[in-house]
Amino acid sequence: MVERKEYLALLKEWKNEKVIKVVTGIRRCGKSTLLALFQEQLKKEGVKKEQIISINFEELENEELTDYKKLYKYITERLCKDKYTYIFLDEIQTVKDFQKVVDSLYVKDNVDIYITGSNAYLLSGELATLLSGRYVEISILPLSFKEFYELNANMSKEDAFNEYLQCGGFPYVATMDRSRGKYNSYLEGIYNTVVVKDVEERDKRKHEDKNKRKVTDITLLKTISKYLASVVGSPVSAKSIADYLSSNGRKTSSNTVDDYVEALIESYLFYPAERYDIAGKLLLKRNQKMYMIDLGLRGYLGTKKGGDIGYSIENIVYFELLRRGYKVNIGKVGATEVDFVAQKADGTEYYQVTASMLEESTFNREITPLQNIKDFYPKKILTLDKYSIGNYNGIVVENIIDWLLD
Repeated sequence: MVERKEYLALLKEWKNEKVIKVVTGIRRCGKSTLLALFQEQLKKEGVKKEQIISINFEELENEELTDYKKLYKYITERLCKDKYTYIFLDEIQTVKDFQKVVDSLYVKDNVDIYITGSNAYLLSGELATLLSGRYVEISILPLSFKEFYELNANMSKEDAFNEYLQCGGFPYVATMDRSRGKYNSYLEGIYNTVVVKDVEERDKRKHEDKNKRKVTDITLLKTISKYLASVVGSPVSAKSIADYLSSNGRKTSSNTVDDYVEALIESYLFYPAERYDIAGKLLLKRNQKMYMIDLGLRGYLGTKKGGDIGYSIENIVYFELLRRGYKVNIGKVGATEVDFVAQKADGTEYYQVTASMLEESTFNREITPLQNIKDFYPKKILTLDKYSIGNYNGIVVENIIDWLLD
């Protein structure tokens, strides 16, 4: 199993706190493994086997427990008296009305609850309303490049980065033999499961009335997801997607596109980044950018082109900033753009991402927007080339591989 040290540390930090730990993320990114590792850690700390209740709702032997009343009875009959019981409910979204179980368990003494889900609707429906202020979300992403490199330490960091660009960061892909491209079959399985099963499950939960379901055309959903993968790092809107579909003979309204894009976002396949006016400190509603959760999946869809290495590394940097705890937006500075405005409670950082800074025109294009920002927060340009590295009047140019491994 791939040890996710940062996420394990987060679970340990929240252990025995009176909050429900909600672990979210796309399928096969390591949620179940994380819970298994944490349970092993609990046992090493002296927690007895009978104090741990662990149920994975994707396992057929637990199908009966997808009835929330039977699930509640099963768990309450096994609660320990006078000591903590640690409850792990994996892929809980398959249980209709699961929030009733979680809410009832939450109010009991000496109960520590951990749940996982592969759909953001888990936290946008009744659970969020019922448990407002009672849960903390731990959002898991596929492996960072640093984690990928640690698992492939027999390679040079440059070769490992090339593999990461091609294959992505799903934990199983990082540990398998990738020499004959077998990972593509594995990624195909993930993609189809997310697009079909997770989106369908989300739509069913969101619209119990079949006549009100909004995502009914899986072919259209796949077409939109493939288009979004091809325009990673470029501004998009529901209208621009609808126009693209219409130009290819598929007339679709902007409202329909909105519904389908929302479904892809809630299934963690794509993450949106809104535009942010740096001078006015305002979020702008139009032309957000979309980033795909994994470059291996993007490659499987066949949307990567030879000349879009810049967009691929931009995608990597976006998710790395999320891993490091930043809220990430696209920056607008007058008529120019900064790739990322990364914000935390203790300050802001600005990032430009480019494959190379060697040509003077590229150098000026990347550095000018940062020079136009009038505050004194850190400003950085990340690049694959090693010849432009340095400090240019406070703007730091750094090699992206070294930054990812920092």
